[in-house]
Amino acid sequence: MIVVFASFLAIHGLIHLLGFAKAFGLARLPQLTQPIGPLVGLLWLMAALLFLAAAASIFVWPRWWWGLGVCAVGASMVVIVPSWTDARFGALANLVALAGVAFGFLAQGPASLRAAYDRDVDRALARIEASEPIADAHLVHLPAPVQQYLRRSGVIGQRRVRNFRVRMHGRIRSGPDARWMPLTAEQYNVVDEPARLFYMNASMFMIPAQGYHRYIGPSATMRVKAAALIPVVDASGPEMNQGETVTMLNDMCVMAPATLIDPAIVWEPVDARTARARFTKRARRFAPS
Repeated sequence: MIVVFASFLAIHGLIHLLGFAKAFGLARLPQLTQPIGPLVGLLWLMAALLFLAAAASIFVWPRWWWGLGVCAVGASMVVIVPSWTDARFGALANLVALAGVAFGFLAQGPASLRAAYDRDVDRALARIEASEPIADAHLVHLPAPVQQYLRRSGVIGQRRVRNFRVRMHGRIRSGPDARWMPLTAEQYNVVDEPARLFYMNASMFMIPAQGYHRYIGPSATMRVKAAALIPVVDASGPEMNQGETVTMLNDMCVMAPATLIDPAIVWEPVDARTARARFTKRARRFAPS
C-alpha cells in the first residue's frame, strides 16, 4: 500500500510538469487551452518537485514526509485554480493526496504512537553505559546448563549486552479462530534499567493499525489505534505488568543470552539439564520455570 501511494504521488507530481512545459513552450499541449505565464509555470514545476520529494520521503524520511506532502498539495492548488477548466481533475487527485497526508500525520506526526515510541527509545538509550567483555569468571555462579548455553552461544569475549534491537515481520491474531493480520514490528530492550519498547504496524480488512507496547520499569501498557486515529486497545494493570516482566526475561533468554548474567536474575539448579530463574525488576518478582 505504501508503494502504491508513493507511486500515486510521483505520477501526480510528474503531471504537473505539463504546466511548466506549457509556460516555457517546451512542448505543444493543445489540451491545455488556458495561457500559463512563466511565473506560474515555475510554480507548476515547484509543485511537481514537492510531490516527487514527498514520494521519496515516505521511504527515506518517514517521520516527516507528510510536511512535504502538505506543501505539495498547497502548491498544486495554487496553480490549479487559475487553470481550473483544464486542471480541475487535479483537485480530485489532491484530495486523495491530502487524505494520505492526513494519515501520515496521524501515524507519524508528533502526537502519534510512533513518536511516543521514538521518544522513549531515545531516553532509554541515553542511559546506556559502556560495558566490559564477558569472561569465564562471570559464568561460574550459574548452573551448569546455563553456563553451557551461554558458552555455546558465543558470549565469552563479547561485551556485556546492555540493550538490543529486534525487527520482525509475520502474522498475528488475537485468538485461535481469529483472522490473521500481517505485521511488521520493531522492538528495543534495555537491560540495566528495564525497558521493553515494541512498536508494530498491522492491517485488518485493509485498514492499517498501529500499536505501541510500552514496558518501562514496573509498568506496562498496550495501545492500538485503527487508521492511526480510532483507539481500539488501551490496556494496563497488574496482569500486564507481570506478563511483560516474564516476556522481558524470555526475550533475554532467546534474543540476547549474554544478558543472563545480569544480577537481577537469580538462578537455581534443578537437574543436569534444567535451571530455574527468578527475575526481579523494581521490587516485582516472578519465577517462570
